[in-house]
Amino acid sequence: MCSLEEEEEEEEEEEEEETCCQTEKRWYYQLHTNEYSCRTKTAAVLAPVLVLCAFVLGFYNVEAKSDTLSSLDSSFCYGELQVIYPGLDIDKCLVIPKNQNLREKVSTVWKAPQVYYSGAQKKKMYVLVLADPDAPSRTKPTSAYWRHWLVVDIKGDGLKKGEIQGRTLTDYTPPTPPQKSGFHRYQFMLFEQPPDTPVSLTEPEKLSRGKWDLQAFITRFHLGEPVATLQFLTQNYKD
Repeated sequence: MCSLEEEEEEEEEEEEEETCCQTEKRWYYQLHTNEYSCRTKTAAVLAPVLVLCAFVLGFYNVEAKSDTLSSLDSSFCYGELQVIYPGLDIDKCLVIPKNQNLREKVSTVWKAPQVYYSGAQKKKMYVLVLADPDAPSRTKPTSAYWRHWLVVDIKGDGLKKGEIQGRTLTDYTPPTPPQKSGFHRYQFMLFEQPPDTPVSLTEPEKLSRGKWDLQAFITRFHLGEPVATLQFLTQNYKD
């Protein structure tokens, strides 16, 4: 039989687990429509829960001051998404190194990357989002989210081969963080598109890439949680 002290300790642990998902109120999914729970004990389920917590805490200000990722930034990536630029293969969360002019190339030279998702199902459609939650800076993201790329109706069979066969709603623009604004996160999020659901931007959304309400977009089209996420961090190449 458990003592009163042991019961109180168990209750405190449960409250701490609940706090994981309650600390930030900018949820990207309605809690009553998804199955995630911070109380889940199974390790196989806990991993995506941690990723979701990192995803929804997109505005949590942990300033990257070096080429080392914080634990929060590292936990964002999930689902074996792969992004390939001409001179840079990204398959995990990372900070783009300054050597070989990689930061300059990703901002000024390279066009839209190839995107692979090994888990894509041939008969399904997907939505790809690339956004910056740190515009104009991570410490003061007053223009977040900044939409860098948005493609819908992506065919699963093409996605498995690194081909984005879909309908572009927002043309790709490269990461161009302002000088002296620190590191920015550039987040790739892949969603499964519900069948027979035409996805579009509203007229106000079409007028500006900045201050995009990603949560409202996800909710509007019932996209749910992303099936795969990937991010890299970079800063202005002149800094």
